[in-house]
Amino acid sequence: MREEKAVVVFSGGQDSTTCLFWARERYAEVEAVTFDYGQRHKKELEVAASIAEELGVRHHVLDMSLLNQLAPNALTRDDIAIEQKDGALPTTFVDGRNMLFLTFAAVLAKQAGARTIVAGVCETDFSGYPDCRDVFVKSLNVTLNLAMDYPFVLETPLMWLNKAETWALADRLGAFDFVRERTLTCYNGVVADGCGECPACKLRKRGLDDYLASRNQGGRR
Repeated sequence: MREEKAVVVFSGGQDSTTCLFWARERYAEVEAVTFDYGQRHKKELEVAASIAEELGVRHHVLDMSLLNQLAPNALTRDDIAIEQKDGALPTTFVDGRNMLFLTFAAVLAKQAGARTIVAGVCETDFSGYPDCRDVFVKSLNVTLNLAMDYPFVLETPLMWLNKAETWALADRLGAFDFVRERTLTCYNGVVADGCGECPACKLRKRGLDDYLASRNQGGRR
């Protein structure tokens, strides 16, 4: 028997779309929440809305523009280059983003009567982002339960998967072509396979190539 309801933190990218398919398989009802934090490419919001509509998922968009004022970064500012210097976090890291996103998702989930929040954070291919670590998610889960006196469960189905394994999961869910053709992962706002040059596109392509190679080998046995 499937659990009753879940809320998916949803950006319209590869990871969160895979999580959306994962949740739809496990929960009787799924809602998605997207955050408008002043990201460079409004296309991200458009893609998320389009995917949610196509899949028949109720979609919420929350205004988080204050985050851009507090933590300028390469995802929101054209004058900050997308780069990573030795010993430093990438300029695409946004201080507090996942903490705020998951907290607001929890507030929304409680009002919607959902106990489960699904997020596509991952510690395997996480670029060093501290708020993608499993220890952070578990810590926040406890804090949210205490703060709202409500038994939330933060589900992170991609936590220990690399990008090739994430592609494999999408394939098992029957969503491989959908994820490849419809999602927006690219920092430069190019849907599907992206620009091919930014760090997000390179990571996505490397995982895709590795998965297709392993799938082809399996098919030849």
